[in-house]
Amino acid sequence: MVQPEQALGESKLSGQTIIGELLRNMDLGRFELAYSVLLPCVFCVYLHPEDHARLQGVMDLIVEDASRALRSRVSELNRRGGNPVLRRASKGTKEFKIACRDWIIDLLPDPEVPAGNVEIHSELAEIAQPGYRGVKTTLTGREPTVTSPRPASTETRRASERVYAEVHYEDESGPQTYLITQNEVRVGRGGDHLHVDLVLYASDEVSRDHLLLRRDSATGRFVIVDQSTNGTWLDGRRLKRGVEEILPEQAQIKVAEVVNLAFEIRR
Repeated sequence: MVQPEQALGESKLSGQTIIGELLRNMDLGRFELAYSVLLPCVFCVYLHPEDHARLQGVMDLIVEDASRALRSRVSELNRRGGNPVLRRASKGTKEFKIACRDWIIDLLPDPEVPAGNVEIHSELAEIAQPGYRGVKTTLTGREPTVTSPRPASTETRRASERVYAEVHYEDESGPQTYLITQNEVRVGRGGDHLHVDLVLYASDEVSRDHLLLRRDSATGRFVIVDQSTNGTWLDGRRLKRGVEEILPEQAQIKVAEVVNLAFEIRR
């Protein structure tokens, strides 16, 4: 886990933290093809305005250093045949590459990002194509967070975006927090041509489309639906496949006895 530096008793966002989050975003945003794996190459990095102003004079150097780090990570992935932490669905060695000539990194101010934190939106190419889905990652509360992929538009942040619930869990990529801002969340390993909102990096005991969380916009109540082969447990009780179950405000969800999700509704 990347931690912001502590300076003069305050939380200071460092260039190393920004670069670390860019690398993590690139790892999480991989897009499998038959013979290669595309990695994100277009990044919008959102900083608190005070952090943005403080780093204004060295942003070109941060971007240059970040590009070198990203380039080095791609070389490392190709040498090792892939990052063992982030499991790939298919077998065999594939080439890791980007669709752009080089990385495009923009550092932008955003008052909704807390001081000392960073939020990153990425795309696979400069012009989003049908079926392209970028990745949004944030460093909030000193824990890496993965939330829903961003839409194709470059203006993606909505001041009115509300968080309805949150899910804390730990998979092969480490401890994570998923913020639920939509009324339907698909959970599973995902894969080529199969989009899920909350991607779990785990063994294939977890189904590609394992379970569904659905929110009733009228009542704010959540339900869960198991869609898996190896089962889903709610507070210790195995769910019947395809049957909706009401979620309490706080719940423990076990995914195929492999990953534990701590669900909590926000009030």
